[in-house]
Amino acid sequence: MSDNGYTADEMMTIASARMIRNGAVLFVGIGLPSAAANLARLTHAPDTVLIYESGTIGAKPPVLPLSIGDGELSETADAVVSIPEIFAYYLQGGRVDLGFLGAAQIDRFANINTTVIGDYRKPSTRLPGAGGAPEIAASSKEVLITLRQNKRAFVKKLDFVTSGGHMEGGDSRERMRLPGKGPTAVITDLGILTPDPVTKELTLTSLHPGVAVEKAVESTGWPLQIAAHVATTDPPTANELAILRDLYARTARAHAGNGN
Repeated sequence: MSDNGYTADEMMTIASARMIRNGAVLFVGIGLPSAAANLARLTHAPDTVLIYESGTIGAKPPVLPLSIGDGELSETADAVVSIPEIFAYYLQGGRVDLGFLGAAQIDRFANINTTVIGDYRKPSTRLPGAGGAPEIAASSKEVLITLRQNKRAFVKKLDFVTSGGHMEGGDSRERMRLPGKGPTAVITDLGILTPDPVTKELTLTSLHPGVAVEKAVESTGWPLQIAAHVATTDPPTANELAILRDLYARTARAHAGNGN
């Protein structure tokens, strides 16, 4: 808990939520991306259309889902379509404004790993896997990524490339003819990184209140690029914190079997 009464994870979730535009069609992953997306829906972006991989369109879950198969998603959705339709017609058809992903590892060009830690044939940890992340990363008009910043996650070389970000940097993504812009921001518990317009290397452009540049540098597994002017993220408002905490409290009660 910070001196200002909020945690680093709360700051990260709120900073992520602020990047979601009202009315955007948002393809969202489970976990931190889902928390940020639903916080945005409950605050400044009530008209955001949440799409989950199971085929739910316009989901408005009262609590955070544990998986894409949770009943809260289909029960509150405007429509439920097949998984092939959600990918082929909506995502690959260019109808998704924003993809929102988490990751276990990320590199300097915002390529991500959600498959294995260690050698693929004998990994030290086997992760949940790709799911729809490669397609979301490739075809969404823009992509946001959120994860905690440390040297285990921010690595010089990924153990496995699950989903492509800006590939090898520069114009390499364009040369592969991927339709979306790729990652436009990486939001962590320390700050916000955005790709350099030319090199596409992630650059620290904002720090959360109380976080020093040195902390971000030492938490990154490559020589971190620092913007000429590093902004300070606005701290959480009382309203943002209250809504986020209520969402987590309702989720905990629901998953404990005590209702909403």
